[in-house]
Amino acid sequence: MQNSFPPGCFVCRKHRGLEIVPGGAVFENELIYISHAQLMASETTHYLGHLLVEPKRHVPELAHLSMREAREIGAYTTLAAKAIQDICRAEHVYSFVIGDHVPHVHVHLIGRYPGAPREYWGAKVDEWPDAPRGAAREIAQLAQELKLCLPPNRG
Repeated sequence: MQNSFPPGCFVCRKHRGLEIVPGGAVFENELIYISHAQLMASETTHYLGHLLVEPKRHVPELAHLSMREAREIGAYTTLAAKAIQDICRAEHVYSFVIGDHVPHVHVHLIGRYPGAPREYWGAKVDEWPDAPRGAAREIAQLAQELKLCLPPNRG
């Protein structure tokens, strides 16, 4: 499958190793790349248990995924959600795709921790002040634990 990498695409840059991802890929094969969300420039810590599932090919919209990419993203979104529940002890895992700021398909998976007040459920889950957060070291450690929960490339 031919792929061109737009030089300004953050996700494509990440897949090529041009952006730092604490812990590296949690999973990757020829079609998809899964990682923990990295620190934004304004952050010193990030919500732990926030994974991104992305096609390796530059695809700006869900409707443009190939059927192979869609199947792989679907299967590994489920497996990664289970890993978040098992490792982070999340009681629920949210998944969503927005794509307004980064025009490269990426499925967000964010675990909701036990005790999260209802006002922080849904889109505000990562705003809960008592949620587990970590710097690059903690993100990398969690990424390695999650990696052990995902099966190797299914071929």
